[in-house]
Amino acid sequence: MKLEFDKARVLIVGDSMLDRYIRGAIERISPEAPVPVLRRSETRFVPGGAANVAANVAALGASVVLVTHIGDDLQGDALRRDLADKGIAVDAIAQPGRPTTCKTRLMAGNHQILRLDDEECAHLPAQFEDRLIEIVSAHLFECDALVLSDYGKGLLTDRVIAALIESAQDRGIPSIVDPKRADWTVYRGASYITPNRAELERASGIAGHSDDEAERAAAAAFGLSGAAILMTRSEKGMSLFRDGHQSVHVPTKAREVFDVSGAGDTVVATLAASLAAGLQPEAAMHCANQAAGIVVGKIGTAVVSLAELKAAIETRDADEPQAVAGAMPLAAAIAIRDEWRARGLRVGFTNGCFDLVHPGHVQILTRSAALCDRLIVAVNSDASVSRLKGPSRPVQSEQARAIVLSAFGCVDAVVIFDDDTPLRCIEALEPDVLIKGADYRIETVVGADFVLARGGRVELIDLVPEQSTSRLIARAGLESA
Repeated sequence: MKLEFDKARVLIVGDSMLDRYIRGAIERISPEAPVPVLRRSETRFVPGGAANVAANVAALGASVVLVTHIGDDLQGDALRRDLADKGIAVDAIAQPGRPTTCKTRLMAGNHQILRLDDEECAHLPAQFEDRLIEIVSAHLFECDALVLSDYGKGLLTDRVIAALIESAQDRGIPSIVDPKRADWTVYRGASYITPNRAELERASGIAGHSDDEAERAAAAAFGLSGAAILMTRSEKGMSLFRDGHQSVHVPTKAREVFDVSGAGDTVVATLAASLAAGLQPEAAMHCANQAAGIVVGKIGTAVVSLAELKAAIETRDADEPQAVAGAMPLAAAIAIRDEWRARGLRVGFTNGCFDLVHPGHVQILTRSAALCDRLIVAVNSDASVSRLKGPSRPVQSEQARAIVLSAFGCVDAVVIFDDDTPLRCIEALEPDVLIKGADYRIETVVGADFVLARGGRVELIDLVPEQSTSRLIARAGLESA
């Protein structure tokens, strides 16, 4: 998977804040009241909210513009300096008297014991709405994705959200919403919404603990917004729900969790940067899942660097299940196909009896592999071959044929099917590319209608002249044996 974030341009609009961490040690109880005394050893400031989304996008190497409110105060000055140090372009408005949102966390070692919030959440006056829409419209023409980071602090009013989503639609770029509201109708027209389980339950009224519950909740939420939903599910990983597509569930990689602060910002930032860089939704989801797994292992609000993300993806690639010698159950092939789909890999499918493999088969397999990233081969069972070719066939058992096929370096998985056609396999595996020999026409290829209806392709491979299993059998005199 190529991560070319340096070519991506992301516009982020939303509620920024300054996260202040006061860290120290607790060694005694106050004599004034039964409360612990924190002896300060360190004070640290980092961007939060929409500013943290921008910091995460910048850490991945993408270009980023942040449109937000920053107050004319000391906290605002600190936030501006930090964003400038990170190379983030900021186009901020400041409503007189409105403070910069600041969250102060008191930390005893690595444990948060108290959070103090300074903020004002009233909606911006109409004149500031007009100015915000004007600023965003000017930047949209130079960006590849729009993020609305809605923390409910008053910047993203209903009018502003509707106008910005419409502008993104007109520009033809994806809009990604990190939601905090219970009413998702205001997000109608957005491309993606990135809730956690609790946020999706609040919007849909349906708990999303199991995969089935999550799908029902996503279907209800889709009716409200029309947006695809990338749902974060804590230890269960992520789920992607899109209208007209099969749901994709990706487990998280087990690791020690220190702090989930800002993890949602990392998810939306990585999703936006990935989409802006041209990755397909499943691949973007895979990147976001890896980034989330990294950031929860850090203390406090943090970012994920491009080097960290690449290392995590490379590790995941090394851990990917490999095709075993011989055939695998269809359920196992579906699970591996889902892994490939989540990584944005294009899956090809071809089928046949493959009884006495010859140069024609080799050409079909090698050229099929060149048309996709991963190739699944479905081979007819012994009973299926006998029905199609006669009682003297196959020459080799289904297990032997599967072992031979799985030995090809270009074949990533082999399954056996017992029907006369592979249609049920095709419908279960949902290949992106369906491949057959050129002795077929596309309209006669089994499963072609299904694959094409899902946006896939059907490819026909030229045959090698005078190469067939029947010819080999005839030459060897096996038919009469």
